[in-house]
Amino acid sequence: MTVLLADVLHRLGSRPVCAALPFYPCLLPRGQRAYNVSMQILSSTTRHQLQLPEPSADALAASQALRNQIHAELARQGGIMSFARYMELSLYAPQLGYYSGGSQKLGRDGDFTTAPEMSALFGAALAHAAAPLLAQTLPQVMEFGAGTGRLAFDFLSECQQLGVTIERYFIVELSGELRARQESLLQAFSQVVWLTAMPQAFSGVVLGNEVLDAMPVQLLVKTERGWRECGVALDDADADVSDTRKLILREMPLNEKSTEFLAACIPDADALPIGYLTETHEVATAFMRSVAAMLLSGQAETGRGGAAIWIDYGFPAREYYLAERAQGTLMCHYRHHAHPNPFFLPGLQDITAHVNFTAIAQAGVDMGLSCLCYTSQAAFLLAAGLGDLLLRIPNNEVMRYLPASNAVQKLISPAEMGELFKVLVMGCGLAMPENYLTFDRTHRL
Repeated sequence: MTVLLADVLHRLGSRPVCAALPFYPCLLPRGQRAYNVSMQILSSTTRHQLQLPEPSADALAASQALRNQIHAELARQGGIMSFARYMELSLYAPQLGYYSGGSQKLGRDGDFTTAPEMSALFGAALAHAAAPLLAQTLPQVMEFGAGTGRLAFDFLSECQQLGVTIERYFIVELSGELRARQESLLQAFSQVVWLTAMPQAFSGVVLGNEVLDAMPVQLLVKTERGWRECGVALDDADADVSDTRKLILREMPLNEKSTEFLAACIPDADALPIGYLTETHEVATAFMRSVAAMLLSGQAETGRGGAAIWIDYGFPAREYYLAERAQGTLMCHYRHHAHPNPFFLPGLQDITAHVNFTAIAQAGVDMGLSCLCYTSQAAFLLAAGLGDLLLRIPNNEVMRYLPASNAVQKLISPAEMGELFKVLVMGCGLAMPENYLTFDRTHRL
């Protein structure tokens, strides 16, 4: 796999919580035995059935250009590529990928709304959570996946109110379009510095809201012959014209790295049923190792530790790889609609998978970090004082209080984001305040 970490660091943010639709791809092994063929690849007719908005002519042309690029790479690779490589191209291909293109992703006209866009109280609560950690390290923050800059704006604004000094707020950003939006919003904060690559050493607090879930994943399926990887290929039964042939999933042997991940990350893999389809997270765990190395190098240079706070939707391994979760967690998002087909208009839709928090935590521990806290988003935000922040708004100011109250409900309700979203804090040379450990679930990892 040729994924570069730099290609995934300009992640935008979260998708909306939606019903857990199953993923039923058209999976064809080399022997042409089909799995899950009950779902046909989405066509324009299906788009109308799902009432998905029609893309513009320019957007369709960009998607076709990306499809041509994918077809060309398939030809160079002998007709099949890993799903992780397909996902990387779909999301991050220069000028054409979902995150590297210039179209709007956030808000009413985009494809999803992030927690920071939903409420300024989210960033304010994170500032309260980070403050005791910053008191134990250098007054520096580094954010991955800053999106529009809203989280940074709310975080820094709250730090000013708290009297917490932030000397540098680094944003790792590769997208020129996003950086321009961030610069416009954050122009009042002179401590913001933009980076195009992760530094080798850093002491402070790292923030990553909805970063890990958009990193490319491998797809694995259990067959009668054992575990196999799902690669991406062109449908041999489709039209002869290459640019109209459908992309499908096709079995390929596991590579050495995927075999290692299977053994290390999927509990009771041998007991899972035939046809079980799931994801492994090789890129995200490699990213965690890089962040760990950065924090440990920072500790060696400065004598001050650091912490990384990851907020994302996902599960520990024993909940992720349940027998009942037989079709995995892969999901796509297009103009505020969720659907299961990763081959629909590549470059115009988001592709995401839930996070295996056990694998992420283990990657950090293997490098020398400690797992300081793992809990639900609801528990973490409430421990950070989210309820008290809401009470700053007088409840008789209905036009301000009700929207803020509704947003807080979405952030903490078990039926919304409160339980599905988790918070993982990894660090070195510092300790988590006791009030965050009351509902700690590290033992469940």
